[in-house]
Formats: sequence, C-alpha cells, structure tokens
Amino acid sequence: MAKSKNIYVCQNCGHTSSKWLGRCPECGSWNSYVEETHEPSGSQEHNTRLSASKAPEPIDKISTGTEIRIDTSSNELNRILGGGFVKGSVALLGGEPGIGKSTLALQLALSLSTLNVLYVSGEESQSQIKVRADRINYDNPKCLIYAENQLEHIINQGKKQNPDIIIIDSIQTIRSGRLESSPGNISQIRECTQDLINFAKSSNTAILIIGHINKEGQLAGPKVLEHMVDTVLQFEGRTHQLYRILRTMKNRFGSTSEITLYEMTKEGLKEIVNPSELLVSHHREELSGIAISSGIEGIRPLLIEVQALVSSAAYGTPQRSSTGFDAKRLNMLLAVLEKRAGFRLATKDVFLNIAGGIKVEDPAMDLAVICAVLSSDLDIPLKSKTCFAGEVGLSGEIRPVSRIDQRISEAEKLGFETIFISKYNKKDIDTENNSIEIKQVSKVEEVMEQTMQKKSA
Repeated sequence: MAKSKNIYVCQNCGHTSSKWLGRCPECGSWNSYVEETHEPSGSQEHNTRLSASKAPEPIDKISTGTEIRIDTSSNELNRILGGGFVKGSVALLGGEPGIGKSTLALQLALSLSTLNVLYVSGEESQSQIKVRADRINYDNPKCLIYAENQLEHIINQGKKQNPDIIIIDSIQTIRSGRLESSPGNISQIRECTQDLINFAKSSNTAILIIGHINKEGQLAGPKVLEHMVDTVLQFEGRTHQLYRILRTMKNRFGSTSEITLYEMTKEGLKEIVNPSELLVSHHREELSGIAISSGIEGIRPLLIEVQALVSSAAYGTPQRSSTGFDAKRLNMLLAVLEKRAGFRLATKDVFLNIAGGIKVEDPAMDLAVICAVLSSDLDIPLKSKTCFAGEVGLSGEIRPVSRIDQRISEAEKLGFETIFISKYNKKDIDTENNSIEIKQVSKVEEVMEQTMQKKSA
C-alpha cells in the first residue's frame, strides 16, 4: 500500500510542488501554496479499475443512442441547454456573489413539479431556503431540501432518495472526508467534483453545481474543473441592475454562446422572451451618438443599441473607454476612421457603451459602432428606424457577415425600415420578399452619406 505524502498546491491554478514556493511558476501568483496530504490509490483498486474497463470498438459498431432530456419547464433555459438537462450529465453555474445564482437554482428546483429534486445547500439552513422559496412564490412537494456540506453524506442521500436531478449550492462549501484540507481548497473542489461526476454517470442523475468566481471574473478553482463538467453556464450582470444574462460557455449536448435574459423582481427571476425590445430604447426624440446593430448571439438574432460619446480631451491625453465591447477593437475602428475616412479623432475622448449591460463579440457590431461614434462627433443623429450589420476591415471596407437573412428578419419584425449591410452579402439575401429596405455599401464613407441627417439650424 502506497504511503501518503505531503505536497504543496497552488490555490490559484492547482500547480503542485514537493516544497513550498513563494511564487507559483505556473500562474505567477505569490504566497498561494498550501500544504496538503496526498493519498495515492492502492494497487488493488487500480487493478480492479483496469480489469473493468471496456475493450476498444470500431467506430462503425458503436451505437449512438438517444439522449434523455429533463424538461426544465422554462423555454429559455431549455433553449440554451439544447433541450433541457441530459440525464447523467453535470452542469456548472457560475456568477458573482449576489447576482442570483441560488435564486435561479431554487426557482428551477421548485418549478420541476413532476420530478424528484434534491437541493443541497452548504451555505444556508433549511429555514433560510424556505423563506426564500416563500418569497419567490414557488412550491413543489417533491423538492427535498438538504443542508449538508459532507460529500459522502450527499452521495448517500442521492442513492437513497434516487432523485432525477441534484442541485449543489455551492461546490466551494462541499468537502470530502478523504482529504484533510478545508472546503474551497483546490484539491477539495477537484475531488468532490470528480466524485459527483462519477455518481451522475453511474446513477443516470443530472447534477447542477453552483460555483463561485474569483476577483478576475473567472470560475474559482482549478481550470480543469470546466473541462470535467459537460456544461458551463455563466450568470452575468450587475447587482444594482434589474437584468441578468445567462450565457452558455460550454455545452457537450448543444450549441455554445447562447444567451437568455432575466429580470430580477421581488418574486424572483422572470424570463424575458423578446430581449430585442429590451435592448433597444424607444426615444421620442432623435439623439446623436446612438446606432442600432442587428447582432447574433448563439442561434438567436438580437437588436442591440450602441451608445457613443465623443468630446474634446480635457486633460491632454485622450481617453478610450468601452463597456460591453472589446476596447482593443474600438481602438482599431478609431484608427480606421482616422486613416481611411479622414475623421480626426486622435485628440478626442471616445466613450462607448452597449445598452442593457450585455457583452457582445459579434464582428457585425463594427458598422454600428463607427456610425455611433461619428454621429456623436458630428452631433448629427442617425436616421430613425435604421440599423446596421457589417464588419469593418482595416482598409475601411464593409465586409460581409454570416446569417444575414436572420438579422434582416429580426430588424423587420421590430419595425425597422432600413438596414445597411455589405454589398458582398448579395448571394445570401432575398430582396424581393422583404418589406424592409436593404442598402448595400462597401465603404464607411457611403454609410455616412446615406445615414446622417442634416443638422437643424
């Protein structure tokens, strides 16, 4: 039997060392090493696992089968999961403190009235959870509340109750008796997650794990944790705002980069079925510095409002600030306007904001960004009922974007009259069956000539 030994583990990245180090050579963090006791598995157990392993098979002889899904009773949550939770799968839900992770998980547990649910909380007592359940006005007699942070007890209850889905709130509060370290430790998180995955696969039980995030905005614990689970969901937003965004970062059983929006109310989280109406403001008067982009998040088209403010630099060095949009890409677009289109923005402050508090990475946002910036710089509002969908290249050309037909349909559905796209998207659109006017452009200058209204005297 192999003897246990002490090792030092970095609490930031999980790097191990035989001796204590002041600075981690892997991630560069200081004073992050903690001593832990490592107990290697015995040779008899190792041989048992080897003998029980399956033999390799030709790929054409392997049957795929059908994934059994668990309906979450939420159309939006089903959509981003690819149809619901898959039995035997493990999903990880991360988010900042106070964002509403526990509320979302409890709301999900109480809404599954036809299924047996085991809600495990290592942070709150049963009475605290009951108070929160009464506040969100949900009830499910098949939902069992279990306040426990010992992993072995949780798995025993899972075997005894045989639930359809288990919710762990949160993985940082769970500890295994096999390790001497405290809950939240890198080794504890990794080992507890692995045991939960093994239980999910063997019992065909779906498990949802709630995880904390660190100060950098990443899921706390080793990065391998995200590789171990089947699905990673990120709950985003600001605690002082009403709206929250649930984003799919990884999904082995569906598409990634899906999003759904929730509104935080006193009765809990409420789904927003049509986020485009939320993300686009309906101004009674036309304002400069505002442009609407027809974007794509996952498989869903969204109309997103881009707000820009350009002013003279007050302190000599121009500021470049971006919220919800890549700051480096903003600098690139400003350089294109300076070099290719002749607009002098080098001595001016530029502030950019994506309305609704969401983050976007769709390159089709480029055209709306430059239009909003130039509209604010010239103090001339863009023509109303106009939106944009195009990528801007370094030479100032408007490049085509994917799935342009869905972008046009979404703009048309919300009452927009004109959409600007790249002229190289001709093959992908049907201009005859659309009531919206489609204008195809190739240069930034063409867009500005056709969209800018004359400034009133």
